[in-house]
Amino acid sequence: MGLGKDDKNTGRAPRILFYSHDTFGLGHLRRSRALAAAMTRADPQASALILTGSPVAGRFTFPRRVDHVRLPGVTKRADGSYAARTIGMGIDEVTELRSGLIQTAVRQFDPDVVVVDKEPTGFRGELLPTLDQLQRSGRAKLVLGLRDVLDEPEVLATEWARKDAIAATEKFYHEIWVYGLRSIYDPTKGLPLSPSAQARIHWTGYLRRDLGPIGESPEQPYILITPGGGGDGKAMVNLVLSAYEQDPGLSPRAVLVYGPFLSGELRDEFEARVAALDGRVTAVGFESQIETLFAGAAGVVCMGGYNTFCEVLSFDKRAVIVPRTTPRLEQWIRASRAEDLGLVRMLDETRNGLTTEAMIRAIRNLPQQPLPSQAIRAGLLDGLNYVTQRVDALLGGEQERATG
Repeated sequence: MGLGKDDKNTGRAPRILFYSHDTFGLGHLRRSRALAAAMTRADPQASALILTGSPVAGRFTFPRRVDHVRLPGVTKRADGSYAARTIGMGIDEVTELRSGLIQTAVRQFDPDVVVVDKEPTGFRGELLPTLDQLQRSGRAKLVLGLRDVLDEPEVLATEWARKDAIAATEKFYHEIWVYGLRSIYDPTKGLPLSPSAQARIHWTGYLRRDLGPIGESPEQPYILITPGGGGDGKAMVNLVLSAYEQDPGLSPRAVLVYGPFLSGELRDEFEARVAALDGRVTAVGFESQIETLFAGAAGVVCMGGYNTFCEVLSFDKRAVIVPRTTPRLEQWIRASRAEDLGLVRMLDETRNGLTTEAMIRAIRNLPQQPLPSQAIRAGLLDGLNYVTQRVDALLGGEQERATG
């Protein structure tokens, strides 16, 4: 493909910048990393820089010609407000610091394409000065990347109105990429986007996980238990452990990945329960190479985050999804649509009850589930190929610049 052409204005190789606010969890960083890897693989000259607020960014390996800048971390309090994660600054101060670091990085890196993940204005509007700067310079093409499901339409419309996200989307972004298929779910449903903005939406398909070099899997057979980042996975992990405790004949054994955000106290409690199960459940901590564990698993019990769902599809694994329903319904919407299409089974709080008995049944029924590949439709996992073609087109100047 033609993505390898030098930038026509400067004679240099293309530069792609990703912004990922990452106030919680792993999803945004992992999505940006997968996109950067695909784009630099498609063009051996291109380089990518990821701006991320993830506190665990340094624990990931990045491909050649992909690097990251870590923004000061923020954390969400129980009341929904935000605070600096570590440094002794107020939230307004830390937002201003992050905003300045973003502006400096963008000015120095001078990207040709900027891909913003999920938040059109950034965390608390921190991206707006940079978006203004980029629009004035007129050099970079701006892309807003949205996962397949954001939230219920009414909730999302209220949130975007509060953040002035519609105005920013209309004014700054040349393209909007949705990392899914419209036939499965439309995350922009309920948003008052103009016909012009709607015409700039590209439905890419889901982002296939690179199956790359796979390490040696644990002894088989096993089912993989993964709560993603782990910060909100207590209920699911507790259910799985209770299932193995209550049913001594439950098989196959389980390999549990805690995730980096599981609290230390909870982990100690789970460790004691795992030890008492005499090898029927084994546990590992944060696993940045979780692909290896996916590859060898006979099935998966997981939460319903975007990246985990992509891994289930990419590795073609029978899966039971236990979606969280707070603070947003994103995971439940994704899991229920996927179940309707025959891709996964969902353990639904209102339908099944989140009981030990329901989890035992779900694990026992896993081997009888159809594989996702039996229900996958054309284009479902073509996202990475699609976005590399879009970058190629944007670098070639195919799209007219957004006007604001």
